[in-house]
Amino acid sequence: MNMGSGPNRVLIGEGVWFTSILDPKFKSNRISLNLSAPLKEETAADMAALSLLLRKSCQMYPNMTLLSSRLAELYGAYLDGEVRKHGPREILNLTVQGIDDRFALEGEKMIQECAELLCQALFAPNLDSNGLFDPSDLRVERQYLVDTIDSLINDKRAYAIDRCVKSMCQGEPAAISRYGTRERALAVTPESAAAMYRRLLQTAKAEILFIGCGDPSGAMETFRQAFQKLRRTPEEVPEDAVKLAAGEVRNVTETMEVAQGKLVMGFRVGDVSQRKRYNALRMMLSVFGGSPFSRLFVYVREKLSLCYYCTSRYDRPTGLMMVDSGVEFEKKEAAQEEILNQLEVMRRGEFTDEEFSAARLSMVNAFQTTGDSLGSLEGYYFNQILSGWNKTPEEDIADLLEVTREEIIEAARQVSLDTVYFLQGFAQEEDGKGGEQNA
Repeated sequence: MNMGSGPNRVLIGEGVWFTSILDPKFKSNRISLNLSAPLKEETAADMAALSLLLRKSCQMYPNMTLLSSRLAELYGAYLDGEVRKHGPREILNLTVQGIDDRFALEGEKMIQECAELLCQALFAPNLDSNGLFDPSDLRVERQYLVDTIDSLINDKRAYAIDRCVKSMCQGEPAAISRYGTRERALAVTPESAAAMYRRLLQTAKAEILFIGCGDPSGAMETFRQAFQKLRRTPEEVPEDAVKLAAGEVRNVTETMEVAQGKLVMGFRVGDVSQRKRYNALRMMLSVFGGSPFSRLFVYVREKLSLCYYCTSRYDRPTGLMMVDSGVEFEKKEAAQEEILNQLEVMRRGEFTDEEFSAARLSMVNAFQTTGDSLGSLEGYYFNQILSGWNKTPEEDIADLLEVTREEIIEAARQVSLDTVYFLQGFAQEEDGKGGEQNA
């Protein structure tokens, strides 16, 4: 396994970091520019709309036709923008990806030109003489944002997980959507989007990642000069205090026109701030419900046929562990009981050596495939940066291989049930089978 060189991170401006990760197996380069701000309900929709506006035009290429033509000149380069969510942070991301200089037919400096295009998108957006975004452009992107928010309910599995998280984290950033609310999205104006743009340039921390096979020095210098032209006072995004243990279990039932019930169980996992404990939790999750060989899959789904799917996941920024499953309505109680039973099996250390080995191999394989694409490498290293760690996939693998059975058992014993969310059909409500609380 060879994933190239580890990250090289350099401070190039006030609150601006440039990280390069090089691997000669690639033929392209990806530059990702990320601006972090506090995740707030009153500003999330403006930031989401801004990401859409910045990706579609700039002063030099003021419409999609001209911008698309420029990307075609760059041998089909790719430019996109989105908002991401990481704990208490909302992150505006702009990404450009194009072929390496070596493959340009006329000797064009592809890395430099892609970096300059990204700078044009961020530092020279398509604003009018009053410094505002075009109302017609804003109208189109605002409707796209509203449609995106409306469509979230169509994925009932993701919807149920989101509703459970909102119940567990009321009043916290974790409960806020990265797109904001529908009402806030409809209220975005050229003025509010422009105000968010100016605020980000002045106060956001910036993380620029270069992933690929080329020489990043020219791109780094381009961004250094661009940011030096600004007067900036970057602000830290305060970390949320992660709740370590659950109190009284909350039961939430919601009724909707669904053919399959969605059972989501939210847990707290204790203190995993130390890397050793975090690795033990990750391995415990793999044995418990994070792989095709896990106990939730083998027992709850396959042997007992209590659900259509059943898996566990952990979100480090919020400290939440979720177990989600699709169940027949009448099997909800049995599935819930067996999921908790399998957690007790983990706490008693009654999982087999074969299950332990299979889970470990599954995790090793996942890290080995991290280097298969530029996008997955970007995601891996950006999460490392946001988490305050500096590990390579190879180092992550080495750490996981050191996790012991006893550490897995201890990790399972720290897990406590916080919330049970169930999405049921209307027939169950009529039969009087609803839960203790209606969402």
